[in-house]
Formats: sequence, structure tokens, C-alpha cells
Amino acid sequence: MLDNLLAAVVYLAVGIGLLLLAAAVVDLLTPGRLLSHVVERRSHSAALVLAAALLGQGLVIFTAIWTNAETGFGSALAWTVAFGLLGVVLTGIAFAVVDLLTPGKLGTVLSESGPVQPVAVVTASAHLAVALIVVASIA
Repeated sequence: MLDNLLAAVVYLAVGIGLLLLAAAVVDLLTPGRLLSHVVERRSHSAALVLAAALLGQGLVIFTAIWTNAETGFGSALAWTVAFGLLGVVLTGIAFAVVDLLTPGKLGTVLSESGPVQPVAVVTASAHLAVALIVVASIA
């Protein structure tokens, strides 16, 4: 039982690190500080995209842990990190692709306060779609 509790703590630490990394990638692609846009400027668009990136990354981490747990702690942890990093990279790529395919600068649109912009919904959907593809490749 103690081994399982320790494993849970390690998975949690790795998972939080990967979530922070995913948030940092979206932050780097958005002008200014992303959390500032969400908290201070109350940008619903930025909040939606960040939430989708975190949820998608969480799905990848969960699936990697869940499907590899029986392979042993070390192996499962390695797969979790590997797929988690893949999820982070693909989150950035999804953001960049939507930015390339839409008029204007996506990061600037996300930094605006006010109602959710349609491109934010598209970006959030792209993040979740990419995450689901990674999840399917794990299972």
C-alpha cells in the first residue's frame, strides 16, 4: 500500500510538471502573460484555450498512467513522461497551425477581454482533438 501511495505522489508531481509545461507553451505563444489575461483582463478566450490545453494534457497523462501501470512503476513513469512531453509539443503545434490557418494573430485575439472569440473555440477544440489522438495512440 505504501508503494502505491508513493507512486501516486510521484505521478502527481510529474503530472503537475507536465501541466505547467503545457500552460507555459500556450503562454509563450500568447502575447503578454497568459494568466494576466485570464485573471486581470478577464479574457474568456484565453481562459478557454488554457483550460482546453490543460484538460487535453490531463487526459494524456491519465491515459499514460492508466494503461501502463501494470508494466511496473519505472516503465509506466517513463511512458507517462514520454507521452506527456508529446502532448506538450503537439499542444504547441496545434496552436501554431490554427494561428497559421486563421486571419490575424491568434495570440493577440486571445489576449483581448470580452466574450469568447470564435477562433478561441476552434483553438480549444484543436487542443482537445490532438489530445484525444495521443490518447488513442496510447491505448
